[in-house]
Amino acid sequence: MDHLESIKEYYGKILKSNQDLKTTACCSVSEPPAYLKTIVKKIHPEISERFYGCGSPIPPELEGCTILDMGCGSGRDAFILSNLVGKKGHVIGIDMTQSQLDIANQHKEYHRTKFEHEISNVEFKLGYMEELESLGIKNDSIDVIISNCVFNLSPHKEKVFKEIFRVLKPGGELYFSDVFSSRRIPESLAQDPILRGECLGGALYIEDFRRVLKRVGCFDFRIMSKTKVELSHFEIKKKIGSIDFCSITIRAFKLSLEDQCEDYGQVGYYLGTLPEFPHEFQLDDHHMFKRGRPLLICGNTADMISKTRYQKHFKIVGTKEIHYGLFDCTPKNSIQTISSDGACC
Repeated sequence: MDHLESIKEYYGKILKSNQDLKTTACCSVSEPPAYLKTIVKKIHPEISERFYGCGSPIPPELEGCTILDMGCGSGRDAFILSNLVGKKGHVIGIDMTQSQLDIANQHKEYHRTKFEHEISNVEFKLGYMEELESLGIKNDSIDVIISNCVFNLSPHKEKVFKEIFRVLKPGGELYFSDVFSSRRIPESLAQDPILRGECLGGALYIEDFRRVLKRVGCFDFRIMSKTKVELSHFEIKKKIGSIDFCSITIRAFKLSLEDQCEDYGQVGYYLGTLPEFPHEFQLDDHHMFKRGRPLLICGNTADMISKTRYQKHFKIVGTKEIHYGLFDCTPKNSIQTISSDGACC
């Protein structure tokens, strides 16, 4: 049985609900933000029981957006997004496991009614993350891409990220949660079907992830949060040995950014106009914009808040006409472990 068939078997036949998981790696360890909790409560119980995710990768400001949920499973996040994008938005969920999509499709009408839509604004496609073109997803056509603990399952991760930045619109956002490792996984462990299914065997070494993104043209990404995965299953812990795993939520944009944080003397102001965040907006784990309070920012950060769908919620003072050298963007008390030779990530 090859890699992908093994994953399909694990998620299509072996796992009947998230209670069947042997670790917490594929199971969300953080509560969704308060503004999402009322939506989560409206999700059909069967969908919630079959939810396998390690975070809550749903950014704000989604009304009217076209969103792609990569590895949507039975559709929990896709249905949440269908509420957030509203009647003018559209959600596409893709997954390679037919049985998961069958469950998602069975509950489309339930969620259409629950969210009071005249017609469903979500569709599900059977296919692979590495082959979005075969699913009819065109260049520069997607506003936001999310994924919840799925990229680790792909045997061709660089191809996945190439496809992501092909289909994102300029200024579009990738926002995802996944499991990463503190070192490269030995091949013997990477081929273990249980470790793969539990989101451990295919976890990317965090430095290799940084290198992959650079190769596909993304020179600055941002860590939102990071939580260590605690392994309590004796046999799995024995196999893994001293490798550490973390669930990390990351955002990146399709922008022409520099590979270092450069100082142009720019200042950013958050206007407090995002309904979900009237007082402050978190760009990443070390950029918290307080409403009306000036924050000195690097050129990349300025572009992230002025050349994306967030631009109307910010005011930028200064241009890039004068360069002052490298910007000290070292996270204060940061929880990240990525080396500091890149940008603000």
